[in-house]
Amino acid sequence: MTYLFMAYSIIWTLIAGYVVVLGRRQKALQKEIQLLEEWNTDK
Repeated sequence: MTYLFMAYSIIWTLIAGYVVVLGRRQKALQKEIQLLEEWNTDK
């Protein structure tokens, strides 16, 4: 039973880390899109 708990803990930790990484990537992409939109409207 201990192994099952450890496996679930590791899997949920990996999923949470992946969600955090995706959130950071999304923020970076949103900033880049905003910069491109500003650059496009300036010209």
